[in-house]
Amino acid sequence: QITSKSKESIWEFIKSLLDAWSGWVVMLLIGLLAGTLAGVIDLAVDWMTDLKEGVCLSAFWYSHEQCCWTSNETTFDDRDKCPQWQKWSELLVSQSEGASAYILNYFLYIMWALCFAFLAVSLVRVFAPYACGSGIPEIKTILSGFIIRGYLGKWTLLIKTVTLVLVVSSGLSLGKEGPLVHVACCCGNFFSSLFSKYSKNEGKRREVLSAAAAAGVSVAFGAPIGGVLFSLEEVSYYFPLKTLWRSFFAALVAAFTLRSINPFGNSRLVLFYVEYHTPWYMAELFPFILLGVFGGLWGTLFIRCNIAWCRRRKTTRLGKYPVLEVIVITAITAIVAYPNPYTRRSTSELISELFNDCGALESSQLCDYINDPNMTRPVDDIPDRPAGPGVYTAMWQLALALVFKIVITIFTFGMKIPSGLFIPSMAVGAMAGRMVGIGVEQLAYHHHDWIIFRNWCRPGADCVTPGLYAMVGAAACLGGVTRMTVSLVVIMFELTGGLEYIVPLMAAAVTSKWVADAFGKEGIYEAHIHLNGYPFLDVKDEFTHRTLATDVMRPRRGEAPLSVLTQDSMTVEDVETLIKETDYNGFPVVVSKDSERLIGFAQRRELILAIKNARQRQDGVVSNSIVYFTEDPPELPPNSPHPLKLRRILNLSPFTVTDHTPMETVVDIFRKLGLRQCLVTRSGRLLGIITKKDVLRHMAQMANQDPESIMFN
Repeated sequence: QITSKSKESIWEFIKSLLDAWSGWVVMLLIGLLAGTLAGVIDLAVDWMTDLKEGVCLSAFWYSHEQCCWTSNETTFDDRDKCPQWQKWSELLVSQSEGASAYILNYFLYIMWALCFAFLAVSLVRVFAPYACGSGIPEIKTILSGFIIRGYLGKWTLLIKTVTLVLVVSSGLSLGKEGPLVHVACCCGNFFSSLFSKYSKNEGKRREVLSAAAAAGVSVAFGAPIGGVLFSLEEVSYYFPLKTLWRSFFAALVAAFTLRSINPFGNSRLVLFYVEYHTPWYMAELFPFILLGVFGGLWGTLFIRCNIAWCRRRKTTRLGKYPVLEVIVITAITAIVAYPNPYTRRSTSELISELFNDCGALESSQLCDYINDPNMTRPVDDIPDRPAGPGVYTAMWQLALALVFKIVITIFTFGMKIPSGLFIPSMAVGAMAGRMVGIGVEQLAYHHHDWIIFRNWCRPGADCVTPGLYAMVGAAACLGGVTRMTVSLVVIMFELTGGLEYIVPLMAAAVTSKWVADAFGKEGIYEAHIHLNGYPFLDVKDEFTHRTLATDVMRPRRGEAPLSVLTQDSMTVEDVETLIKETDYNGFPVVVSKDSERLIGFAQRRELILAIKNARQRQDGVVSNSIVYFTEDPPELPPNSPHPLKLRRILNLSPFTVTDHTPMETVVDIFRKLGLRQCLVTRSGRLLGIITKKDVLRHMAQMANQDPESIMFN
């Protein structure tokens, strides 16, 4: 209609252009808003994390790093210390060292953390209960054709953005990456409601949400291509080529916006950008694959323990005290984290330090090697050296931090606050990887005459890069928890700029997926979908049983017959009674109760609206008016009430299958089209109905589970 009218006048032509561009305009707006919000969140988190330790006197809104940028009194060795930045103990009792100063700083660190966490959980509880959790399981469910009302609303967007800053700053073991996908999808939902083309078409709106998810990952990791692949591999149910291009554009705009804001001040999109110069060797594949095995085992352990704890939260009294739970976990995290320098700082900074290669200018404990005084080598290519006391201290601190992170993340993910899983998983992997890397490096240094090191590690050469092992470990653990492969590798090399390390990353990602799949096929998001009882048909599951549609359809033998409407023999009162007595979301329409020949399907919502409007507007529609679904209602006797014609709300082409259709085909139809129900017929006669929930129950039954144990939300 728009195309045919566009030739009539200039105005109609402009309208047709606007309609054609509306998709790209929506993507542009999503990218701009998602990028801006991500930049603001990054800046706010940076400032509030440092606020727990001290304050900048020259301008209180500066973080520690920004405060010392402008100072002229910093030295190279004490680059973190400048007179403008004061710890709380210096400010309050004028002491920077000593027991009393340490205890005061410790106490204030815990108080700030508790304050941030309490504020976050209270905001979520009062204003937007849907703002809790990661958001990715729910977005997967929404994209599979299930509607969760209010999940992508404006309040959810606002509260999730604010509370995300608070919870990440409080030092809890969670990341902001998953919730940023939810935030971007809220932006997508908001902008698609402004264009009638998207607000009235559920299918088109889902395509916008797929693209928004890509923009979310793009700004979370500064990985635009990784974002598109993440949306394709992990989130989306249906991903046509058009959505691929739009996702690409949205991810590009979002990344560009974030780059313009430049939240980290290093002209990069991410905090942990690294550049390694040394190649890797074939012998190193063995430790890389070992890290993959570790990642798979950690993923399995995490999913099992976390789901058990979340189920306990749902079924016991623990779930009634969400605020208290958050306060207790925050207190434990802050008390245990403060003494260890690796858990005290924000997780992103920790990962950044673990990924870093030790150059000549590094002041980290991890780089405290014993230098050879006669060394005359270029600065960036420092040979392998024996570890100094700092490295040994760092090793046991990292080991303690690793155990603490593994345990605390199990209890943190799933609380009633926004919580992402990417960063904690990467931290666990990076700590394990860095420790393995230092081990391999020292082994190569002290035993360079062994057969495995002889070919590639001569004395005085820079053979092993411990930072690379941290990177591979991070990828392995993230893969073990989420079961991503392609998008994970792309995100990792976009994140770190390590293009020549694709093979080690691929080896670790595939190994971790195999090991984790050996213990259970579900990733963390699918496990949470099942736990919450969302009707979600996983595309990755195979249905290999030889049952037929007639085995699954309702009504079964001995059950009440199907609730149907007839085309010309029911009154308005009959229809209203049927609507009142049942809670189905639609009714099949048949010729008559005797013939049961199927004509179409009428949605419950549209029936209610049509009857309500008819009573308000049309004269003569009363309770005993006859409802007609036929094209031309017959002539009525002169004194009979006015009929109600509802042909226009009838779906004349509902999805139907015959009773002998194999269930394998039915499951495929439900998956690929995101159906909610499907009618079963034989030679045009209606026999029954199959809903998405019936399909899920049947699949559970075939997998020898109790079909009634599937709780639907």
